[in-house]
Amino acid sequence: MTSAEKRIRDVFADAGCTGWLHARRVGTPLDDAADVAVGADDLVVLASVYKLPLLVALCRAFESGELSPTATVRVNPADCTPGPTGVSTFRDPVVLSWRDLALSMMTVSDNAAADLVLGQVGLESVERALSELGLTSTRIIGGTADAHRSLVIDAHAHTTAEAFAALADNDEAWTVSAYDPSYASATTPREMTSLLDAIWTGRAVPGAQGEFVRHVMSAQIWQHRIRSGFPHSGVDVAGKTGTIGAIRNEVAVVTFPGEIPVAVAVFTRAARTDPVLPVVDAAIGHVARIAVTELRSGSVE
Repeated sequence: MTSAEKRIRDVFADAGCTGWLHARRVGTPLDDAADVAVGADDLVVLASVYKLPLLVALCRAFESGELSPTATVRVNPADCTPGPTGVSTFRDPVVLSWRDLALSMMTVSDNAAADLVLGQVGLESVERALSELGLTSTRIIGGTADAHRSLVIDAHAHTTAEAFAALADNDEAWTVSAYDPSYASATTPREMTSLLDAIWTGRAVPGAQGEFVRHVMSAQIWQHRIRSGFPHSGVDVAGKTGTIGAIRNEVAVVTFPGEIPVAVAVFTRAARTDPVLPVVDAAIGHVARIAVTELRSGSVE
């Protein structure tokens, strides 16, 4: 175990969570000296990080001409997957382009937008994109609405709100399929940094659509996880968070000016199920900083 890996494990332990991490330099051949790994090949729950491979599949459809990014869809909030952000919180029906739905899906982790996008592109397209990129351990079994349905069943509840309220009770011991990568959409930290590398090098989505993927990841509003480890205006952090109950994740590419970008994927499962756990969020930023610092390249020509 390297010094960096030990420090990362200590941060996770101090935060009261189990954690998994992988980090690598973007566009650089991966070898034993070019990454930081803590449980990097273990299966972990994706939660809303699934929206990143979904975005790749959508933008591939844009690139091929199968779907126009400016084609519109009418969205009725009353029919949407519930969530704390995005179109499900609107009071009135709206008309949005697929491109703007993707923007909402990524920047504010809009659950309703993601389920609409998934319904349009289909699981088969997501699976095909993952297969073509060699991400054989990554599996998407459904969208947010599917995850919510399983939570309601597991919590013996009638509504999603009741299920989340029940699961937040730390005095109860719940067996929840959404926390188990054998049943939920899952990946490994190493495969997520491979996906990030493919996005940043243009292999996942070429041209203007690839640039769109990178742009919307840079526009994510959440500052409390990986970004918290890099509170500097000159550093770009382009990422996607994922949260469900005790699960808190983020994958991101961190770019210091003039340096090779570093892809980092952090997945956690907390011992507690409180809806807000700032210590775990901060730990995600802390371990990302340790890993990225270990891999920073210095100036590049």
